[in-house]
Amino acid sequence: MRWLKYGTLLIIFFFAVYAVSMYFVEENKNFTIEKEINYPVEKVFPQFNNLQNFSSWNSFFSQNDQLTFEYFMPYEGQGSSMTFHDKKNENIFGDLFIRYANPNKTLRYRLFEGKQSNPYLIDVKFIANHEKTKIVWYIQTPKQPFLKRSLNLLTEDYIADQIDTSMKNLYSMLGNKVDKDKKRESIKFDSLMVENQEGQLLLGLNVNSKNDKNALFKNITINHNKVLNYVKMDLAKKSDEYGEPILITDADNFKDKEVSYFYGIPLSKRIGVSDNNFSFRTLNASKNYVIYYRGNYAGRIKSIQELLLKAKKDTLRSGELQQTFLEEPRDEGNTVIKLSLPVFR
Repeated sequence: MRWLKYGTLLIIFFFAVYAVSMYFVEENKNFTIEKEINYPVEKVFPQFNNLQNFSSWNSFFSQNDQLTFEYFMPYEGQGSSMTFHDKKNENIFGDLFIRYANPNKTLRYRLFEGKQSNPYLIDVKFIANHEKTKIVWYIQTPKQPFLKRSLNLLTEDYIADQIDTSMKNLYSMLGNKVDKDKKRESIKFDSLMVENQEGQLLLGLNVNSKNDKNALFKNITINHNKVLNYVKMDLAKKSDEYGEPILITDADNFKDKEVSYFYGIPLSKRIGVSDNNFSFRTLNASKNYVIYYRGNYAGRIKSIQELLLKAKKDTLRSGELQQTFLEEPRDEGNTVIKLSLPVFR
């Protein structure tokens, strides 16, 4: 009984000391973290401004392969948002919002984690320095209840480590992107060429869409996000594990009021897919007439007609048209597409 009495007194003593010490700990924490990355702000800012990009390299999200995401329009800039939750741990979930965006200058995030009613307040400032970008994170943690304020003593170091890892991920990812950009600089646009294409395996969606005004491109953007999210989030594929998205359709259906197409992303091998909306499609190796096109999406029709006319002049049969989006279909007025028409005798 004496030991029980002493034990109880010790517990009460340590609890009292802890409670008193909490008076000297702030209910939330404010701190600033500065980083610099060797890429210009024009390349860096879109990786923060688009939450699909942001969640792919930010270690807070990318290090947990059990997280699933849902993104909401607009998909970038002020007003964009996403939710996340852990497939195995129901206590891990949250929401991220972009409340303010000044292109290439400033972003304001609000992160709600778990059942917390108070968010993390995160402002990020971008300072251009020639071919480098200085990134300044201003972070305010959520207010903690009196007896949980000790968590604020650990938060700054944890977040600093997360940001450090994230910046390394971003640097690596931008390096791969810049290599692709350099290759594209050598592309000759609007010239008809002949290419031999290797076989590919695509995972994607079969879609029907209206073909009036902007309806088709908006439909493509929506389905691009669906396929990309499924490949990246549900299948946990990294950017180097899948290829550039391809839209497959009848070459002359641009004349129709309604368009049927398959929109897919190349994968290296067939894997199990739990969602019946998605299916695999095989592209056989072929000889293709190709035109690289850049401009308004509607303007691609002239290049498609040129491919069809070339096949007709050469008395060749043609297969379905393949539209490879070298840049993600975000801006209808500025698309970069490889138009490929398989031809054969």
